[in-house]
Amino acid sequence: MQKLYIVLVLCALSFTCAFAQTGSLKGTVNTADGGPAVHVSISLKGTRIGAVSNSEGNYLIEKIQPGKYQVRVTLVGLQPVEKDIEITSGEITSSDFVLDESSQQLQEVVVTGGNSFKTDQTSPSLRLATPILEAPQNIQVIGRRVLADQQIFDMLEGVTRNVSGATRVEHWDNYALIYMRGSQIGAFRNGMNVQMTWGPLAEDVSMVDRIEFVKGPAGFMLANGDPSGFYNVVTKKPTGKTRGEVGFTLGSFDTYRTTLDLDGKLSKDGKLLYRLNLMGQLKGSHRDFEYNNRYSIVPVIKYQVDEKTAVTLEYTRQFSQMSIMGTNNAFSKKGYAELPRNFTTAEPNLAPTDINDNSILAILEHKINNDWRFTAQAAFFKYNQVGSTVWPQRFLPSNDSLMQRGVSIWDVLGLSKMGQMFINGTQKTGTVVHRILGGFDMSTKEYYHDFAQNYALGDSTFNIYKPVYGIATAPVLDRSRSIKERSVRYTNGYTALYVQDELGFWENKLRLTLAGRYTTLKTSTYYDGSYKTSKFTPRVGLSYSIDKSSALYLIYDQSFSENYGTDWQGKSFDPKTGNNMEVGLKRGWLNDKWSSTLSFYQITKNNVLTADLEHSTGGITFNRQNGQQKVKGIEWDIRGEILKGLDVMINYAYTNAKVTKDSDESVVGNQVAGSSKHVQNTWISYNLREGSLKGLGLSLGYQYQQGRAPWYVFDNSANSLPDYFRLDGGITFKSDKISYNLLVNNILNKYLYSGAPYTWGGYYYWQTEPGTNFRLSVSYKF
Repeated sequence: MQKLYIVLVLCALSFTCAFAQTGSLKGTVNTADGGPAVHVSISLKGTRIGAVSNSEGNYLIEKIQPGKYQVRVTLVGLQPVEKDIEITSGEITSSDFVLDESSQQLQEVVVTGGNSFKTDQTSPSLRLATPILEAPQNIQVIGRRVLADQQIFDMLEGVTRNVSGATRVEHWDNYALIYMRGSQIGAFRNGMNVQMTWGPLAEDVSMVDRIEFVKGPAGFMLANGDPSGFYNVVTKKPTGKTRGEVGFTLGSFDTYRTTLDLDGKLSKDGKLLYRLNLMGQLKGSHRDFEYNNRYSIVPVIKYQVDEKTAVTLEYTRQFSQMSIMGTNNAFSKKGYAELPRNFTTAEPNLAPTDINDNSILAILEHKINNDWRFTAQAAFFKYNQVGSTVWPQRFLPSNDSLMQRGVSIWDVLGLSKMGQMFINGTQKTGTVVHRILGGFDMSTKEYYHDFAQNYALGDSTFNIYKPVYGIATAPVLDRSRSIKERSVRYTNGYTALYVQDELGFWENKLRLTLAGRYTTLKTSTYYDGSYKTSKFTPRVGLSYSIDKSSALYLIYDQSFSENYGTDWQGKSFDPKTGNNMEVGLKRGWLNDKWSSTLSFYQITKNNVLTADLEHSTGGITFNRQNGQQKVKGIEWDIRGEILKGLDVMINYAYTNAKVTKDSDESVVGNQVAGSSKHVQNTWISYNLREGSLKGLGLSLGYQYQQGRAPWYVFDNSANSLPDYFRLDGGITFKSDKISYNLLVNNILNKYLYSGAPYTWGGYYYWQTEPGTNFRLSVSYKF
């Protein structure tokens, strides 16, 4: 027994001496503008000892043998920062670092550096100081390199393939209609809800820094949004580095496109910065007489008043001239896919639709101190559409081949004003760390819509199976009065206060989020006057870090948002409400080179808008307030570098969306229109990093959807859409200055389409995608 006691004492003394003979290193890594540098690696050169900075930029390395070391701070895409230090036995050595890059530059490095697919941080416009891994919600980020590799021009194209459960349904070649978790999700830009009933024009990718998909109502800290979530387009901002890039694209269907991105300083002291993005595009279609020619001009100026305050001004000018709308639809009384892919109802002499989309954004950022920041931003959007649409007036009862086409005026004026002020920061109370966010936001959106003029196009001898073009006379539309005088008008607006506190326990391993938002909605129309209603919506979240690469989260939150538009009588809709319960697991693999997210959720939505078949006539569609919908689902996302040079993006979603209450009892139990039960996407990219073929890359990916419901209306009948499978691939070559990218879409030349039965007219309509087509791009950096 005495011997055992001596052994234990000696072991304890040995342990104590060993512990006493080591030291620790701690510190903070900040960006050039004073912000925390998150997820930066800190290591001791010549050893395997290291750490990663947390959301406050802090790091701690323990049990270091005494001696002199060189500390190295690194992040893929950044120049390493090094410093000599000395570790003393039994003491904690402090060493802080300041990177040459600003917070904005660091965000850009996170998106564009390293592999193409994985991103650890959200943009500042989401106002989350928490890394994505620790946030109690499902957030998927699409960076610029992914958009470039897939040669995506705008939100109407394949953006959704990169996010579980997100699908693009029908479109009119001007604004995106994206579904996720059973309904259309909101369109945000730089943290503001810019969505209108019709508009604004879908952002061209040339102006986009990244696209963030936020799932569930958890985004209500930003602005009102749909219970299913929203996508946030983050536009490019000045970085303080002098650089430029020019790009050219040629493609199928007479596609010609050029872009220019300039970034630099306007003053020698580096306080006045600029960013300028230009784009011009001529683009045809696989259908005759159809085109979409666009240009965009996006200048941004940022002035760093002093070390604490910066002002940013951004102007966006987008113009689109497209063929008369509606021509991307095919029609038949017999069923879907009855006509060739290139079928069109257009005529060569029909006037185009012109869209002018202008916006201005102003941002004031002020660093109160090292822990607190204040931000104010305001925006004005003007969407002006002058055009028309073509749609069947009827099919002849005696002959299913003959259609009487009709042309309707379709002029739109949308005016949106938005303002936001918020403060966020960190505060400690004892051992508890508080990440606090609070603010005020408001929005007013005026909408004018004229679709009252309808004329026959040609006569009723237009044969859909043997169409003859060039003989119909184009109708003359009356625009002698301004759109405000001749249109239907309605206004939506809101004001809201919100506050959120994320409490960190046990050295921030456990995080409890408590939040609330009080929103007042205001709506007015020409017909039924106005109304005002208010509601408090709570949010409770819990996130636990199992280890440095794994986190489990739970969340419950609610939403309360406007329902845009009016019914067939011109009456406003009641607000849309919803609640979300969700649990998920996030994990980083192989030193966080790739990540995975698995989530389970249930959403209940009230007052969802659906098609009003009873009152929709002649191509003019109305909506009605549905009763209730419930959506349950599973989502799984994998992205990152699984092997050296091999990046993957794999996602899957099962969505069970059902109508649970409705004034029309016959639709209860139906699958929600526009939803897809199973969605699975894969994109694989392999790049050679060594050898004589260094810079050569190969990409291949597919999109698969099963159990697709038409977005307009669905009755669980044989009118459901067939399974969807599209295969795309490309070859790239990249050097320091120049890159080439050849992309082939729809390699298998599948007949792909989306559509719906149009019950009022007694026929089907669908939109076809092109067959096999290509794009060849070259870009040069200077």
